[in-house]
Amino acid sequence: MLKPEIEDGEQSLADPAFRADVLAGFARRPRAIPARWFYDRRGSELFEAITDLPEYYPTRTEAGILRTASPEVATIAGEGRAVVEFGSGSSTKTPILLEAVAPLVYVPIDISGDFLRESSRVLSNQFPELLVLPFEADFMRPLSLPQTIAETPKLGFFPGSTIGNMIPLMAVDLLRTMRTSLGLGAMLLVGMDRIKDPEILVPAYDDAAGVTAAFNLNLLERINRELGGTIPVDAFHHRAIWNDDRARIEMHLEATRDVDFTIDGQAFAMTAGETIHTENSHKYGLRDAKILLRSGGWTPIAEWSDPDGLFSLYLAEAQAERPAP
Repeated sequence: MLKPEIEDGEQSLADPAFRADVLAGFARRPRAIPARWFYDRRGSELFEAITDLPEYYPTRTEAGILRTASPEVATIAGEGRAVVEFGSGSSTKTPILLEAVAPLVYVPIDISGDFLRESSRVLSNQFPELLVLPFEADFMRPLSLPQTIAETPKLGFFPGSTIGNMIPLMAVDLLRTMRTSLGLGAMLLVGMDRIKDPEILVPAYDDAAGVTAAFNLNLLERINRELGGTIPVDAFHHRAIWNDDRARIEMHLEATRDVDFTIDGQAFAMTAGETIHTENSHKYGLRDAKILLRSGGWTPIAEWSDPDGLFSLYLAEAQAERPAP
């Protein structure tokens, strides 16, 4: 196969963690790549398009809950907070919370720098009196937040059921990392998708217009572009399935024929029907969600759901650090 053209410096500037995860993911069986690598600029744009699809209920449902819950969140959280949003994306739901809470500072955190800066400019224009401090980072790793907010009590905001993309043990680790990053006295407002009929769940991840398929396939295009890959993208198609045993939607890229390709100079082969596991989206019952929060170092203090029980928002406060034995 011919090696695709790469813009000057693009391959050499590829994130080393991206390269390591991709190479390790293709070498393992079954093959799998962490979902966080969906979000290059194109992936972020496609995800924002997904949130507007008629099949994709989480965004509009959570926004509706947030409009109802935000005044109560503001009352419980009190004045003088810094709102820290993990994986902010386009921050489409954020203005609802900011209007109610009126924080001193807003810190959006996202791995896609260009997308982050653009959404931050929009919010700065919408809230001219608010200090907006965009922070480009992978929130899955421990963070040292801007010194500007070191002494400010924080309200973490983690909407969109992103926590469902992690297996429960990883979700617990992330919640603990968030507690450490946000500090003593912090609160966390987090969205979690509920377990429901697969006839509602599956179309949300396999829409009729094919936007989610494009989002999934864009991961292969990113590999080709940034890691000098020769993956024949047209040899793969998107699959979304409900795994009832693990209460999660799984997204896969399935090879439609036998293929050989290289990534960063390393050779790989896949047979027809073999898949690359690209995302999990775990769904939680009310009891399970509270157990998850407590395991991650947070005590749930309030919860809100929509009338149909599709989605829930939880407000939790940081538990005190346990002394070392």
